[in-house]
Amino acid sequence: MCKHILNAQVSIRSPCCRKWFDCVDCHTESQSHPLLQSFEMIFACKKCKKCFRKDVKEFEEADEYCPHCDNHFVLDALTPKAAITVEADDVRVDARMLKDDRVAPAKKERPTVFDPDADVDKLG
Repeated sequence: MCKHILNAQVSIRSPCCRKWFDCVDCHTESQSHPLLQSFEMIFACKKCKKCFRKDVKEFEEADEYCPHCDNHFVLDALTPKAAITVEADDVRVDARMLKDDRVAPAKKERPTVFDPDADVDKLG
């Protein structure tokens, strides 16, 4: 799992040490040598777990998809951003955290037909 690119769809095999990395920064952090650049790249799709080769010299729009499962792996990178937030669920979905400070009005007892004490003199 890459901590630099959150939506990495493929792993890339580095041509210098033949190890798999999600991005260039992951290679730089874990290895002491610089990344060797080449025009033929080997990818491993994270969706179908299959490997495939792509020639970067002849990279077209159709090459942005995995040839096995059609997963679109060329996306705009989502990088983590620092933010200060309250770690709680959305109140609109789950309101159990909120306390209701409203006071319920006192309930009046409704008179019924079977209560003769209220209107004894009005009866027939």
